Amino acid sequence: MEAQNENSQLSSPLDSKSVIPTTTSSSQFIKSEFLPTEEFSGEGQKFDSGSSNILSNEDHDEALEKIAKDEPKGEAHSDQPSWANNIEYLLAHVALSMGLSTIWRFPYLCFHNGGGSFLIMYTVLLFLVGVPLLLLEMAAGQRMRQGSIDVWKIISPRIGGVGYTSFMVCFIVGLYYSVLMAWSLFYLGQSFQSPLPWAMCPLLRNSSHFGEKRGKKKANPECIRTTPTTYFWYRHVLKATDEIAIDGLPALHLSVSLFVTWSIICISIIKGLKSSWKVMYVSVFLPCIVLFCLLIRSLMLKGSMFGLKILLAAKVPALYSVKVWRRTGNQLFLSLGSGFGSFTAISSYIPRNHNCVMDAIAVALLNLMTSVTATVFVFAIMGHVATEKNEKCYLTNAKTVMNLVATGVLSPEFQFPESLYQRIGSIYPTWFSNLSEQVQSMVLPYLHNCNLAEQLKEVMEGPGVTIVAFTDIISLFSGFTFWAIMIFMLLVTMGLSTMIGIMQGIIIPLQDTFSSLRKHTKLLTVGVCVLMFLGSLIFVGPSGSYYVNLLDDYWVSLPLFFILILENGAMAWIYGARRLLADLIIILDRPVSPIYRWLWYFISPFVLLVLFVSTLIHLYTNTLTYLAWNSSTSDEVIRNYPSWAEVLLGVLIGITILPIPAYFFYTLLNVSIPVSTSHSKATIIFKSEDKGGSSSKSSHGFP
Repeated sequence: MEAQNENSQLSSPLDSKSVIPTTTSSSQFIKSEFLPTEEFSGEGQKFDSGSSNILSNEDHDEALEKIAKDEPKGEAHSDQPSWANNIEYLLAHVALSMGLSTIWRFPYLCFHNGGGSFLIMYTVLLFLVGVPLLLLEMAAGQRMRQGSIDVWKIISPRIGGVGYTSFMVCFIVGLYYSVLMAWSLFYLGQSFQSPLPWAMCPLLRNSSHFGEKRGKKKANPECIRTTPTTYFWYRHVLKATDEIAIDGLPALHLSVSLFVTWSIICISIIKGLKSSWKVMYVSVFLPCIVLFCLLIRSLMLKGSMFGLKILLAAKVPALYSVKVWRRTGNQLFLSLGSGFGSFTAISSYIPRNHNCVMDAIAVALLNLMTSVTATVFVFAIMGHVATEKNEKCYLTNAKTVMNLVATGVLSPEFQFPESLYQRIGSIYPTWFSNLSEQVQSMVLPYLHNCNLAEQLKEVMEGPGVTIVAFTDIISLFSGFTFWAIMIFMLLVTMGLSTMIGIMQGIIIPLQDTFSSLRKHTKLLTVGVCVLMFLGSLIFVGPSGSYYVNLLDDYWVSLPLFFILILENGAMAWIYGARRLLADLIIILDRPVSPIYRWLWYFISPFVLLVLFVSTLIHLYTNTLTYLAWNSSTSDEVIRNYPSWAEVLLGVLIGITILPIPAYFFYTLLNVSIPVSTSHSKATIIFKSEDKGGSSSKSSHGFP
């Protein structure tokens, strides 16, 4: 390899000899589908696809050897471990895309954004944008053999800041995402009690009464005005204040839970790939088993079919709503993990001939299956909870009617049949519909509005529905302690799998940037985990959950879309989508669909740009709100974020994106970058000069 050329270029690393695979299908595919007569020319070398001939086995092997020479020399990756087998490598990707957001956010968004329409839109975006971007990130890491920071410097020095922004996104998301895992871990610890601590309202001090029924006046009045599960969540777990401006010291119990969380994360990754892959088996397969068991159990509940009907009922107007598409895109990339840099970092450890195309499709399908399964489970149990609440409403109305009959307001003919209590869900609606309009108008002022759809809407209010609703439903299960352990074990393991992926997007880039850190992996891991634990403490204070909502609802999407736009543009237009596909075909020795080229060139950039602009408009034209606790009414209320919180959000977005323009201007001032372009080719030649005037070659071994 011409390592000493004066020009460091990003053209094909192959020499002027044709490099088409030996198989006729692959060769003809390159020649006819996406490599028309054009040249990728560097200094002293040319790739003429128009005159390419089918090579012999020896020439094909020589081409692969030529690509293999691009492996970094020296310290870069020379002492790094690699994945033991393809299963471990795939599990690492799957773990990142099977996070808490598939249960924490997906069902809530699905309910409030068209039900079945949301599923359709998610699936469309997944395969039109999600899979191409997954493949792009995997191929970049696998082809360049570098983590998320250095890989973009190789493709184009001027967008080298993308890697630093991805690193910062991983770091900040890791801070508050670990808190979601800590909440679940705290509930898991509380699940070993009987009765469950959220099953009844706590007693006032010096009270000898138990439960709500035996001593309502002695139970906590704030809890009596709401439900025990909601009270336990806001007042016992979060110690929540009434608004974000009121804060205090971190809650001790959550601080301990957070410390245990970071200890588990640290132990899981302290030995690098050698330790993380073992945890992957547990953190991927265990959630799948638990989720499947919970799905079967939820489908056996009364009212579950009603929840599924709501899920499958597609609302056509949602398909034309930009707001719904924006929310769908937000969920897609948060759930899938694109833009965090973790896929690129993980892929840098796999051999170049690995089939990343199938990996991208497999990860996307597993993400979709997990999201849909979790949504079916949540809708089934929410349908059950709504049915239970609706029947309680019927029962309350029935008692009211019987009192009206007893007092003579209604005649005895309105008496309910004796079988009412056995089949109240069917008898009460039939009885009420048989009343004349005159009688209905007379009775209605005394009755509650019992509407099953409204009950479900009330149950599905707020993204925190996961915790509160799960604790609600657990109390209805027989063997509730067992099911509580199962559910919160599911949440903990899903959180752990995602945190391991996020940490790979932090640790690996640090080791790639500072190669000496590879010799001190354990010390680096402990140091990063300690630092992130200390940073996470802000989210376990009395108003910590409101900061989590601020970041998760309004911050993370904008820098993520910006990262993905630049990544897509860099690979499609600078490195070249044609060239990337040619690399993949040569390495894999099989055809790759040319549709990816069109998706990278046009569809993905367009969708990402629309999502970015619509998110930006949403942030600057809408009032930012959050769901808060009102202790005076014992109810959840929607409050506006104060102006200082909006300023904080803007500053955080700016700081996160700042490395991109900063590094761009840095390269303008320090690196001479002559650009060679033509209409027939997408090749950019980068020439960087060191202080001595000679060319400086990338340490990654690229010509």
